[in-house]
Amino acid sequence: MLLPTPERFALARARGVIDRVDDSLILLLAARRRMVHAVAALKQQAGVPPRDLAREQQVRQRAQGLAARFDLPEPTAQRLLDLAIGDACRQQGLPVEPERLEPGQADLLADLNRVDLRQGDAGALSATMLPIMPMPTSLSSVAPQLLRLLPPPRRLAPLLQVVPSRWQHRLLEAAMARVLDAPLREGALDFMRGRRLAIEVSDLRLRWVLELRDNRLCVTEAEAEASVRGSATDLLLLAGRLEDADTLFFQRRLVLTGDTELGLTARNMLERLPWESVPLGLRIVLNRGARFARTARAAHRGETA
Repeated sequence: MLLPTPERFALARARGVIDRVDDSLILLLAARRRMVHAVAALKQQAGVPPRDLAREQQVRQRAQGLAARFDLPEPTAQRLLDLAIGDACRQQGLPVEPERLEPGQADLLADLNRVDLRQGDAGALSATMLPIMPMPTSLSSVAPQLLRLLPPPRRLAPLLQVVPSRWQHRLLEAAMARVLDAPLREGALDFMRGRRLAIEVSDLRLRWVLELRDNRLCVTEAEAEASVRGSATDLLLLAGRLEDADTLFFQRRLVLTGDTELGLTARNMLERLPWESVPLGLRIVLNRGARFARTARAAHRGETA
């Protein structure tokens, strides 16, 4: 009988992580199939053609950019998308082989690719505001049933645990640099120098400790002096300015622990943050994401959003 060694123990742990990643891939593909079914129903309700080649091209381009950012070989990402798109086509009874874009679709794709969400120009506003328009009554009536097909945030927590922490930190730091660019340049966050504040997303089981370094908010492994805890939906509602901090804290949907002075200073700074200083594209994304999260939570609870 072979005795366990540190190397064999490490190998078993590493294989266990790979197994969880594999499980996550299967769960994500299953969730994608459920969403494809929901989208197919919405297309039929809206009178939209079952296949949108321009959107498929956008999906592929976005995946290529993401693959390059995380050092994933482009052919691997392409094969994975071919598998997912092909499965969606078969699910809807559509031809699997990609077709060429029609001239009108190619022009539309070119226009969409020119939209720069960071600049807040008129083109970005018109292209990104369309999805915020209210849905027709026929679609609104089926939305709760469709949203219940989506897993609540707590179901996604095991999937996020397998995402390397350095990837999470890199994305969070980039997002904070974009949202808080103006306050950082104006010195509004100088009170964070030498201080550490934790943000906890309770239902996703995520926790980040933030500190100010070289005029940038960075994620650190050091112990936090104060912590703000809340669900993913409530934190998104706060970020999207659909709920104010006083209401969320009063209703105990957000909880502040540790150094109260530090936590309240950070909260007051965010409350005073001029909304117009946030890039237009990010404002739209935060607003749409917060509204969607609130509606999905209400659907799972059987409430009216």
